[in-house]
Amino acid sequence: MAKNASDTRERIVAAAAKLFYSEGIRAVSVDAVAEKADVTKRTLYYHFDSKDDLIAAYLETRDQPNLAVYRRWFAETDGDLPAKVRGIFDQLARSARHPKWRGCGYLRTSAELANMPGHPAIKVGAAHKKNVEKWLASLFEEKDFAEPAKLARQIVLLLDGCFAAVLLHRDPAYMETAGEAAATLVAAAMRKAK
Repeated sequence: MAKNASDTRERIVAAAAKLFYSEGIRAVSVDAVAEKADVTKRTLYYHFDSKDDLIAAYLETRDQPNLAVYRRWFAETDGDLPAKVRGIFDQLARSARHPKWRGCGYLRTSAELANMPGHPAIKVGAAHKKNVEKWLASLFEEKDFAEPAKLARQIVLLLDGCFAAVLLHRDPAYMETAGEAAATLVAAAMRKAK
């Protein structure tokens, strides 16, 4: 029975993720999520107290997979540390060229909920961005950079800024330009660490 309940919950979150990412959280009704998940609205509310809880669950399921993708892109990029950091941006640009790309789900959700700073999804989004920042800081700490946390924050600002610019201009070259800036910052930190 527990396995079945877990499967149902996962199916609901997967349906919500597809709809929320492609259409936006406000545009998607609970009825639409239930229909896509092939469950009743009552079943959906058995697993989630509210649409707000479902939105938070949607973002929670993206945290570790998104971070794993960043780690993989970093690891698969040839070259030194600046090149590897730039590789993340280059891969984001490649992703942004796909017709189904809709930007960063965390940022889009936070924009839709901007007037609700205590919303559970805002907290989940902020935690995800902090996880990315911590991961980057750990990379820079390994190299004995003077201010690894500050550099990580600068890279996250470039990441989030390029997400916004690409959504606005529909030009993934902004991500590549942000990657160049990130590589420059990391190279400068490397020179100071020597």
